[in-house]
Amino acid sequence: MRTPERVVLAGRFVRLEPIEERHRDDLLAAAAQDPLTFRYLFIDLSRGASVWPDYLADALKPEYVTWATVDATTGRASGSSRFLDIAPEHGRLEIGWTWIAPSHQRTATNTEAKLLQLRYAFDELGATRVALKTDQRNERSQRAIERIGGVREGVLRHQFRMPDGFMRSSVYYSILADEWPAVKAGLEERLSETGS
Repeated sequence: MRTPERVVLAGRFVRLEPIEERHRDDLLAAAAQDPLTFRYLFIDLSRGASVWPDYLADALKPEYVTWATVDATTGRASGSSRFLDIAPEHGRLEIGWTWIAPSHQRTATNTEAKLLQLRYAFDELGATRVALKTDQRNERSQRAIERIGGVREGVLRHQFRMPDGFMRSSVYYSILADEWPAVKAGLEERLSETGS
């Protein structure tokens, strides 16, 4: 597998742009729509401009490739996602730290963003495995991962200590290269038929 790069991934509904300072105001506005969006993440961007420097510094760490999710019509960022746990020697990476403003949830935004990320991982980089994980308490995220074709693998118990001290258990999902054609077809069909 090749190592992913900070490239733009463009679709009909969204454009994934490498995150930069210029996305600050849009992302802060998107994050402010619902602070509960961040209850399962490590940095609560809904707290406003004071946390933006830490959020951006974390997103730009060299072990990640982080995108701002930009609405193709308005040109405004409505969320973010990243590649992490990138291991080219093993053919794997993980999609995570994904969040989307409530105004764009259950729309074509997440479906196409995941299609773009998965297409890049499998078709361009040659990945053999893409993992996705979520807080065990986050049932909405689990359903979203299942809708895009993620296969539930199990739970890593007490994997992380959250900023509030809670010991988070993570539910792991994956998509393998031989499953990708069916997953891709399903995502493309959802986009063409419903636009969501």
